[in-house]
Amino acid sequence: MQCEVRRAELKDMDAVLPLSKALATSFTVEGQAFRQSFKQLLDMPHATLLIAEQGNELIAYLLGVEHPSFYANGSVAWVEEVYVKEDYRGAGVGGLLMSHFEQSVKSAGNKLIALATRRASGFYQSLGYQESATYFKKHL
Repeated sequence: MQCEVRRAELKDMDAVLPLSKALATSFTVEGQAFRQSFKQLLDMPHATLLIAEQGNELIAYLLGVEHPSFYANGSVAWVEEVYVKEDYRGAGVGGLLMSHFEQSVKSAGNKLIALATRRASGFYQSLGYQESATYFKKHL
């Protein structure tokens, strides 16, 4: 599948909102709070919001953050959210987003990427992530 991955921009906010709502199972995503968070994340130097587009359609996003840690002897990255529209699942879009994020945080000197998932264990394992406690991590 041909799709483009890039950093999100303010113009993408309205297209990411329904994807975020579809991802959420524990919370109801509220429009005003989402818009405020979206704008803040774009300005945070250690937050990454990536989108995947096919043509003019936004089909997926990834939200990740980086932060210092003691246990890893340096900074670590955490994948907060990944969502791919149902019609595009299994076509490599999620893997492409993860690869872009991995390259970005590795070049920034992060020691590992960690994430939590309830529904996508097989996907993350196929990318080389290993189960660790109740979350997955990948040493970089």
